[in-house]
Amino acid sequence: MPNITKESFNLRINKYLAMCGIGSRRACEKVVLGGRVKINDSVVLNLATEIDVSKDKVMVDSKRIQPILKHLYVMMHKPKGCITTMSDEKGRKTVVDYLPSKFKLKRVFPIGRLDFETEGLLLLTTDGSIANKLMHPSSSIPKTYVAKIEGDILESELEKLRSGIMMDGEKTKPCKVRRLDSFDEKLSRIEVVITEGRNRQVRRMFEFVGKTVVFLKRTAIGDIKLGGLSRGECRELKIKELDILRKM
Repeated sequence: MPNITKESFNLRINKYLAMCGIGSRRACEKVVLGGRVKINDSVVLNLATEIDVSKDKVMVDSKRIQPILKHLYVMMHKPKGCITTMSDEKGRKTVVDYLPSKFKLKRVFPIGRLDFETEGLLLLTTDGSIANKLMHPSSSIPKTYVAKIEGDILESELEKLRSGIMMDGEKTKPCKVRRLDSFDEKLSRIEVVITEGRNRQVRRMFEFVGKTVVFLKRTAIGDIKLGGLSRGECRELKIKELDILRKM
């Protein structure tokens, strides 16, 4: 987070909101466009608006916000059956339901997503700048998944997945795919490492070769590994993990 000094006096509204822990810069733009932000008691909708850090009063949903001086970085083992959002208009369970109060009070938010039926490693933070960096398509950070699929899978089919398949009119990037083991010909366990984040990408890759995923778990983001964290549990990143995160 940049120092707030006389030399860095004004900040664009989305950057300021991200520094206050509202979300990534893209998510903060949606907050502004949704009419949820007031500056000095006036609603602001213009994304080009700048904040005078020394004197402007900024409110989101009628609550005053200010930049976070020390950011928080959290690892969660997201269970299946919840969505990766901070709230849901349909009343479904979200990752917030699994956050301890100390993390909720700090207003951490997810970096990226895992779909409803997928479990595993999810990172959350109050740092909008690092979240924006990690979620940008150019980051190409490897994400490791373990999938259980119905039946066996041929080496030729694995090779198709490795070389890339057509998805939404565009070919996926080459990825790493390897067989881990098989269970009496009813289930096969496959490790997949991708560097993209398309919607339901791993499941759709297997669908392309006629296979059904019955279980999917993300085990690593870059060199940050889920380890022995139980479903629904959270913890702050360790110093070594935080150093890895900042270098991604």
